[in-house]
Amino acid sequence: MATGASVRAMSKHVSRPPRLERNGGIDALRGLSILLVVVHHLALRIPLKRTALADYLPGRLLAALAYNGYEAVFVFFVISGFLITSHSMTRWGSLATIDLRAFYARRLARIAPCLLALVAILSAMHVGRVEHYVIMGNGQSLGGAAISALGFFLNWYEGKTGWLPGGWDVLWSLSIEEVFYLGFPVVCRLLRGGRALVVGLALLALSLPFTRAALAGNEIWQEKAYLPGMAAIAMGILAAMAGHRFTGGPKLAAALCVAGGLGLASVFLAGDVLWRALRDGIMLVLTLSAACLVLGCHWRQRASRAPVRGFGWLRSFGQLSYEIYLTHMFVVFAVLECFEAAGGAMRAGFWWYAPAVASSWLLGALVARAFSEPANRALLRRFGEGGSTPPGGAGPSLSRSAG
Repeated sequence: MATGASVRAMSKHVSRPPRLERNGGIDALRGLSILLVVVHHLALRIPLKRTALADYLPGRLLAALAYNGYEAVFVFFVISGFLITSHSMTRWGSLATIDLRAFYARRLARIAPCLLALVAILSAMHVGRVEHYVIMGNGQSLGGAAISALGFFLNWYEGKTGWLPGGWDVLWSLSIEEVFYLGFPVVCRLLRGGRALVVGLALLALSLPFTRAALAGNEIWQEKAYLPGMAAIAMGILAAMAGHRFTGGPKLAAALCVAGGLGLASVFLAGDVLWRALRDGIMLVLTLSAACLVLGCHWRQRASRAPVRGFGWLRSFGQLSYEIYLTHMFVVFAVLECFEAAGGAMRAGFWWYAPAVASSWLLGALVARAFSEPANRALLRRFGEGGSTPPGGAGPSLSRSAG
């Protein structure tokens, strides 16, 4: 006969929520996105088109590498919506039964440690007058930047006052994502995860070109406003709901992966051509393509298809995307200082990209191993949510945890 202790242990084991396995394809897509973000921020300061690579590589390819960081963040938004929704449905059975306390606890445990640490470090560097980290725009202040970052309205703050230093600026995407997720589980509970929720998400997802076009008068706000980013998250949520409701076979999964990959490639490589034809509709091509690719990767894994070999390094970037995203500007500015100290020879500037990318990964890995993952597990234990981080991942948020 089982003892009371063993019965309690068995009960605890049975009631433990199911885990969402990592998806290699989605991690690789997220890895590609974070690479584009890192390269973009370096290319703004050491332009690839002015290096010797321009003598050998097509200008369109160099532009695709250098200037798709913004689009990559929208891919992150789609991935985030997909993974957090998939995890929620796996953990609680449906969106209608999301446990609000557990949902918010997991978001807080994942987001807060790195965010608080970053704001503290950036504030100290501003006070110390460290170059590249001093807030000096008209109407800007350290207090305003810190409060807006912690209050998830830094995007609005920048839209009103202008660009912040690069280390602060990356937090605009977190503002959009976390404001969305503050309301998302409440809306799911109120609408019972039914047809009204699907219609609302579809309208939001399809609004992306129109909301961007309506904000054309303010470049910063057009890029960083809440509704366009939330539209991309909504596209990812719809893809996750489709993946949960339907079962796609290997052929359909492969077709979605191909279609999504071609769509993203068209935006990254021929964005100027698509812009002339579609204007802001290009962003809808981007988010729909990302949703197709993510859903295809999801169904591909369900069909027990192994990840494509040779991309483990890219998947590792995706697994560390949140830490890399928040910290990579430290690397970019350090590399820029070294570049200038070495003479600033622009023709040889491309040599600095590999060390910058590798250092960004290394810093992200160190932060994850020494700080963010232990803090996440400790907070989850404190909230009674267990000490393990679900491996789904969500990005800009870029967060590695799916919840």
